[in-house]
Amino acid sequence: MVLVKVGSRKSQLALIQTNHVVAQLQQMFPDKQFEIITMSTLGDNVLDKALSKIGEKSLFTKELEVALELKQVDFVVHSLKDLPTVLPPNMVIAAVCKRDPAYDAVVLHPKHKGKTLATLPAGSVVGTSSLRRIAHLKREFPHLEFADVRGNLNTRLRKLDEGNQYDALVLAAAGLERMGWHNRIDQRLTESPYAVGQGALAVECRESDHETANLLANLHHLPTLLCCIAERAFLKHLEGGCSVPIGVFSQYECDKLHLTGSVLSLDGAECVQQTHTHPLTAAPPSHAQPAMQDCISYSAIKAVDFDQHLLKDAEHAGIVLGEKLQAGGATAILHEVKLGQK
Repeated sequence: MVLVKVGSRKSQLALIQTNHVVAQLQQMFPDKQFEIITMSTLGDNVLDKALSKIGEKSLFTKELEVALELKQVDFVVHSLKDLPTVLPPNMVIAAVCKRDPAYDAVVLHPKHKGKTLATLPAGSVVGTSSLRRIAHLKREFPHLEFADVRGNLNTRLRKLDEGNQYDALVLAAAGLERMGWHNRIDQRLTESPYAVGQGALAVECRESDHETANLLANLHHLPTLLCCIAERAFLKHLEGGCSVPIGVFSQYECDKLHLTGSVLSLDGAECVQQTHTHPLTAAPPSHAQPAMQDCISYSAIKAVDFDQHLLKDAEHAGIVLGEKLQAGGATAILHEVKLGQK
């Protein structure tokens, strides 16, 4: 039996996500044995600083990628939103799994049950480690205050429930649902932009490891794949990351990508938002698909089993959206944001 080594962060959520991916592969390939190897990342270990203040792009991925490079593992499972738009040499996203809800969710302190962000008392403190969430929520709910909260989901909820520092938390709905904590969600922020890649799982391997890449390609989900290629191209074009208030909506239907992107100042006072609908064109029927080793990546994602014209169009759609925001004034806002972080 062939042994495949899988890298994962140690948190309960990370292991749930990794086991979900492994279970799908095990069902497809019963002749293979999968061993999960856990490790901690910089983002897991440095809990006394806001994410935007640590000064490292690969906060939750670097140690996993080092293990990949050293061939200690064959692939690693990430939350796609944690992966930078530019990966280290010889690294590639070989699978983007079907997306769970991409929106954010509100978890209230027990004393506020039945309320929403809009009805929380003035001065209530909302915990989040995301500058994007803070900027959008300041704009929509100016009566609220915001404070950084770090740690895994278990730690954050314990800080909310057992202390008096926070009146509510804003978290990714997908993480709460994967943990089975649907009943902790008090409000779903379905109208607020979400982070690029949020709700989707990504599986990364060495680009030169064609056998593993072909194995993982079976996990791709086309609508999620196209949306996430566009989102990541949009973010890369704006030279953004987790330390910049950039949000997105995306939807793929009827052979079209519908995208909305936004850039905000840190205080939420300034906002540039644009939409873009992009038709995706399939290759001519006679066009041959390239082999994995000849396939290029789009937004650092390879998907050899799908029409490469569609992937290229999706990447271009994200770039066009980024250009629209730049034309609308996003560049100046992002410049001020980066100056404010120095």
